[in-house]
Amino acid sequence: MPAQQKPVVLITGASKGIGLAAAKSLVETFDAIVVSLSRSRSPQLLELLEKHPSNLHSIQVDIANEAATRDAIALALQTYQRIDALVLNAGVLEPLGQIDSPAITTDSWRAHFDVNFFSLLYTVQAALPALRASENGGRVIFVSSGAAVTGTPTWGAYNASKAAMNSFCRTLSNEEPDIVCVALRPGMVDTSMQELIRTSGPSKMSDEDVRKFIRAHEEGKLVKPEESGYVIASLSLKASKSLRGKFVSWDGEECKEFRRS
Repeated sequence: MPAQQKPVVLITGASKGIGLAAAKSLVETFDAIVVSLSRSRSPQLLELLEKHPSNLHSIQVDIANEAATRDAIALALQTYQRIDALVLNAGVLEPLGQIDSPAITTDSWRAHFDVNFFSLLYTVQAALPALRASENGGRVIFVSSGAAVTGTPTWGAYNASKAAMNSFCRTLSNEEPDIVCVALRPGMVDTSMQELIRTSGPSKMSDEDVRKFIRAHEEGKLVKPEESGYVIASLSLKASKSLRGKFVSWDGEECKEFRRS
Protein backbone atom coordinates (compact mmCIF):
# COMPACT_ATOMS: atom_id res chain seq x y z
CA MET A 1 0.00 0.00 0.00
CA PRO A 2 1.45 3.44 -0.91
CA ALA A 3 2.55 5.43 2.16
CA GLN A 4 0.14 8.28 1.41
CA GLN A 5 -2.79 5.83 1.63
CA LYS A 6 -1.74 4.28 4.89
CA PRO A 7 -3.60 5.45 8.00
CA VAL A 8 -1.57 7.72 10.26
CA VAL A 9 -1.93 7.13 14.01
CA LEU A 10 -0.40 9.49 16.56
CA ILE A 11 0.44 7.87 19.92
CA THR A 12 1.48 9.68 23.08
CA GLY A 13 3.68 7.82 25.54
CA ALA A 14 4.80 5.23 22.99
CA SER A 15 8.33 4.74 24.30
CA LYS A 16 7.46 1.67 26.37
CA GLY A 17 4.67 -0.46 27.79
CA ILE A 18 1.22 -0.43 26.19
CA GLY A 19 1.99 2.51 23.93
CA LEU A 20 5.04 0.80 22.45
CA ALA A 21 3.09 -2.46 22.04
CA ALA A 22 0.30 -0.60 20.22
CA ALA A 23 2.84 1.07 17.94
CA LYS A 24 4.46 -2.28 17.18
CA SER A 25 1.10 -3.84 16.27
CA LEU A 26 0.20 -0.90 14.06
CA VAL A 27 3.40 -0.95 12.01
CA GLU A 28 3.96 -4.72 11.89
CA THR A 29 0.43 -6.14 11.73
CA PHE A 30 -1.67 -3.34 10.26
CA ASP A 31 0.97 -1.63 8.08
CA ALA A 32 -0.04 1.77 9.44
CA ILE A 33 2.15 4.82 9.92
CA VAL A 34 2.76 5.71 13.56
CA VAL A 35 3.90 9.05 14.90
CA SER A 36 5.23 8.53 18.42
CA LEU A 37 5.26 11.45 20.85
CA SER A 38 7.35 10.64 23.92
CA ARG A 39 9.73 12.41 26.24
CA SER A 40 12.39 9.74 25.77
CA ARG A 41 13.29 7.01 23.32
CA SER A 42 13.69 3.65 24.98
CA PRO A 43 16.01 1.01 23.50
CA GLN A 44 12.87 -0.88 22.43
CA LEU A 45 11.50 2.16 20.58
CA LEU A 46 14.86 2.76 18.91
CA GLU A 47 14.94 -0.87 17.80
CA LEU A 48 11.44 -0.54 16.33
CA LEU A 49 12.48 2.67 14.56
CA GLU A 50 15.45 0.91 13.01
CA LYS A 51 13.26 -1.94 11.76
CA HIS A 52 10.48 0.26 10.38
CA PRO A 53 11.96 3.62 9.33
CA SER A 54 9.24 4.29 6.76
CA ASN A 55 6.29 3.47 9.02
CA LEU A 56 7.45 4.91 12.35
CA HIS A 57 8.27 8.52 13.12
CA SER A 58 9.42 9.41 16.64
CA ILE A 59 9.24 12.96 17.97
CA GLN A 60 10.76 13.62 21.36
CA VAL A 61 8.51 15.96 23.33
CA ASP A 62 7.31 16.47 26.88
CA ILE A 63 3.57 15.96 26.56
CA ALA A 64 3.07 18.31 29.54
CA ASN A 65 4.50 21.15 27.44
CA GLU A 66 1.57 22.50 25.42
CA ALA A 67 3.54 24.60 22.92
CA ALA A 68 6.01 21.80 22.19
CA THR A 69 3.21 19.25 21.81
CA ARG A 70 1.28 21.47 19.39
CA ASP A 71 4.49 21.98 17.39
CA ALA A 72 5.06 18.21 17.27
CA ILE A 73 1.55 17.61 15.95
CA ALA A 74 2.03 20.36 13.37
CA LEU A 75 5.24 18.60 12.26
CA ALA A 76 3.36 15.30 11.94
CA LEU A 77 0.73 16.99 9.77
CA GLN A 78 3.38 18.70 7.66
CA THR A 79 5.09 15.34 7.13
CA TYR A 80 2.06 13.16 6.37
CA GLN A 81 -0.75 15.65 5.58
CA ARG A 82 -3.12 13.62 7.74
CA ILE A 83 -3.85 12.19 11.17
CA ASP A 84 -6.48 9.47 11.20
CA ALA A 85 -6.37 8.48 14.87
CA LEU A 86 -5.03 9.48 18.25
CA VAL A 87 -4.00 7.05 20.97
CA LEU A 88 -3.78 9.05 24.19
CA ASN A 89 -1.61 6.82 26.35
CA ALA A 90 0.83 9.13 28.18
CA GLY A 91 0.26 9.04 31.91
CA VAL A 92 1.77 8.91 35.37
CA LEU A 93 0.65 7.35 38.66
CA GLU A 94 2.37 9.64 41.14
CA PRO A 95 1.83 11.31 43.55
CA LEU A 96 0.99 8.40 45.82
CA GLY A 97 -0.30 9.15 49.29
CA GLN A 98 -3.43 9.72 51.31
CA ILE A 99 -5.19 13.01 50.71
CA ASP A 100 -4.18 14.35 54.15
CA SER A 101 -0.50 13.50 53.62
CA PRO A 102 1.88 16.50 53.72
CA ALA A 103 3.44 15.16 50.51
CA ILE A 104 0.12 15.48 48.64
CA THR A 105 0.23 19.12 47.62
CA THR A 106 -1.82 21.14 45.19
CA ASP A 107 1.26 21.48 43.01
CA SER A 108 1.75 17.70 42.93
CA TRP A 109 -1.82 17.26 41.69
CA ARG A 110 -1.38 20.03 39.13
CA ALA A 111 1.75 18.35 37.76
CA HIS A 112 -0.13 15.06 37.56
CA PHE A 113 -3.08 16.62 35.74
CA ASP A 114 -0.75 18.40 33.32
CA VAL A 115 0.26 14.98 32.01
CA ASN A 116 -2.83 12.85 32.57
CA PHE A 117 -5.55 15.31 31.69
CA PHE A 118 -4.66 18.74 30.34
CA SER A 119 -2.43 17.20 27.67
CA LEU A 120 -5.57 15.50 26.32
CA LEU A 121 -7.18 18.86 25.69
CA TYR A 122 -4.49 20.48 23.56
CA THR A 123 -3.52 17.26 21.80
CA VAL A 124 -7.11 16.75 20.69
CA GLN A 125 -7.53 20.42 19.80
CA ALA A 126 -4.43 20.36 17.59
CA ALA A 127 -5.42 17.15 15.80
CA LEU A 128 -9.17 17.71 15.54
CA PRO A 129 -9.29 19.30 12.06
CA ALA A 130 -7.30 16.38 10.65
CA LEU A 131 -9.46 13.82 12.46
CA ARG A 132 -12.61 15.42 11.02
CA ALA A 133 -11.11 15.25 7.53
CA SER A 134 -9.91 11.65 7.81
CA GLU A 135 -11.01 9.44 4.94
CA ASN A 136 -10.86 6.50 7.34
CA GLY A 137 -13.12 8.19 9.88
CA GLY A 138 -11.28 9.83 12.75
CA ARG A 139 -10.81 7.91 16.00
CA VAL A 140 -9.54 8.82 19.47
CA ILE A 141 -8.60 6.02 21.86
CA PHE A 142 -8.21 7.15 25.46
CA VAL A 143 -6.10 4.70 27.49
CA SER A 144 -8.01 4.82 30.75
CA SER A 145 -8.07 2.60 33.83
CA GLY A 146 -10.39 0.79 36.20
CA ALA A 147 -9.31 3.52 38.63
CA ALA A 148 -11.69 5.82 36.76
CA VAL A 149 -14.64 4.13 38.47
CA THR A 150 -13.05 3.08 41.77
CA GLY A 151 -11.31 4.99 44.53
CA THR A 152 -8.12 3.16 45.39
CA PRO A 153 -6.73 4.78 48.56
CA THR A 154 -3.54 6.85 48.01
CA TRP A 155 -4.25 7.05 44.26
CA GLY A 156 -6.30 10.24 44.54
CA ALA A 157 -4.82 12.14 41.59
CA TYR A 158 -4.77 9.07 39.33
CA ASN A 159 -8.35 8.09 40.17
CA ALA A 160 -9.52 11.65 39.50
CA SER A 161 -7.56 12.15 36.27
CA LYS A 162 -8.82 8.90 34.74
CA ALA A 163 -12.41 9.72 35.72
CA ALA A 164 -11.93 13.13 34.09
CA MET A 165 -10.50 11.41 31.02
CA ASN A 166 -13.64 9.28 30.66
CA SER A 167 -15.81 12.38 30.99
CA PHE A 168 -13.70 14.13 28.34
CA CYS A 169 -14.18 11.13 26.04
CA ARG A 170 -17.97 11.24 26.45
CA THR A 171 -18.12 14.99 25.85
CA LEU A 172 -15.90 14.86 22.78
CA SER A 173 -18.00 12.02 21.42
CA ASN A 174 -21.18 14.07 21.80
CA GLU A 175 -19.60 17.14 20.23
CA GLU A 176 -17.99 15.26 17.32
CA PRO A 177 -20.49 12.61 16.17
CA ASP A 178 -18.38 11.63 13.15
CA ILE A 179 -15.33 10.83 15.28
CA VAL A 180 -15.30 7.58 17.24
CA CYS A 181 -14.03 8.22 20.78
CA VAL A 182 -13.45 5.24 23.06
CA ALA A 183 -12.03 5.02 26.60
CA LEU A 184 -10.32 1.67 27.13
CA ARG A 185 -9.53 -0.11 30.37
CA PRO A 186 -6.36 -2.05 29.45
CA GLY A 187 -6.37 -4.27 32.54
CA MET A 188 -3.61 -4.81 35.10
CA VAL A 189 -0.74 -4.63 32.62
CA ASP A 190 2.83 -5.74 33.26
CA THR A 191 4.48 -2.32 32.87
CA SER A 192 6.76 0.05 34.80
CA MET A 193 3.69 1.32 36.64
CA GLN A 194 3.30 -2.12 38.20
CA GLU A 195 6.98 -2.06 39.19
CA LEU A 196 6.41 1.30 40.87
CA ILE A 197 3.45 -0.10 42.81
CA ARG A 198 5.50 -3.07 44.01
CA THR A 199 8.48 -0.93 45.05
CA SER A 200 6.88 2.29 46.32
CA GLY A 201 3.47 0.94 47.23
CA PRO A 202 4.41 -0.75 50.53
CA SER A 203 5.26 2.61 52.12
CA LYS A 204 2.19 4.39 50.73
CA MET A 205 -0.61 1.89 50.13
CA SER A 206 -2.52 -0.52 52.36
CA ASP A 207 -1.06 -3.98 52.82
CA GLU A 208 -4.15 -5.50 51.22
CA ASP A 209 -3.91 -3.37 48.08
CA VAL A 210 -0.18 -3.95 47.67
CA ARG A 211 -0.57 -7.71 48.15
CA LYS A 212 -3.16 -7.79 45.36
CA PHE A 213 -0.67 -6.38 42.86
CA ILE A 214 2.27 -8.42 44.10
CA ARG A 215 0.19 -11.62 43.98
CA ALA A 216 -0.93 -10.91 40.40
CA HIS A 217 2.72 -10.48 39.40
CA GLU A 218 3.91 -13.61 41.20
CA GLU A 219 1.08 -15.72 39.77
CA GLY A 220 1.67 -14.50 36.23
CA LYS A 221 -1.77 -12.88 36.01
CA LEU A 222 -0.66 -9.48 34.77
CA VAL A 223 -1.82 -8.66 31.27
CA LYS A 224 0.96 -8.65 28.67
CA PRO A 225 1.38 -5.22 27.02
CA GLU A 226 1.14 -6.92 23.63
CA GLU A 227 -2.40 -8.11 24.42
CA SER A 228 -3.85 -4.75 25.40
CA GLY A 229 -1.64 -2.98 22.87
CA TYR A 230 -3.08 -5.03 20.01
CA VAL A 231 -6.63 -4.10 21.05
CA ILE A 232 -5.68 -0.42 21.18
CA ALA A 233 -4.10 -0.63 17.72
CA SER A 234 -7.11 -2.40 16.29
CA LEU A 235 -9.57 0.05 17.84
CA SER A 236 -7.61 3.02 16.50
CA LEU A 237 -8.21 1.75 12.96
CA LYS A 238 -11.51 -0.10 13.14
CA ALA A 239 -13.61 0.99 16.14
CA SER A 240 -17.22 1.37 15.00
CA LYS A 241 -19.65 4.14 15.88
CA SER A 242 -21.45 1.73 18.22
CA LEU A 243 -18.55 2.28 20.64
CA ARG A 244 -18.74 6.09 20.60
CA GLY A 245 -18.24 7.57 24.05
CA LYS A 246 -18.08 4.21 25.80
CA PHE A 247 -15.73 3.02 28.53
CA VAL A 248 -14.85 -0.57 27.63
CA SER A 249 -12.51 -3.24 28.92
CA TRP A 250 -9.87 -4.75 26.65
CA ASP A 251 -11.14 -8.24 27.54
CA GLY A 252 -14.84 -7.38 27.51
CA GLU A 253 -17.43 -8.48 24.98
CA GLU A 254 -17.32 -5.10 23.19
CA CYS A 255 -13.66 -5.67 22.32
CA LYS A 256 -13.89 -9.32 21.35
CA GLU A 257 -13.50 -8.63 17.62
CA PHE A 258 -10.48 -6.38 18.27
CA ARG A 259 -8.40 -8.95 20.17
CA ARG A 260 -5.95 -11.33 18.54
CA SER A 261 -7.77 -14.35 17.15
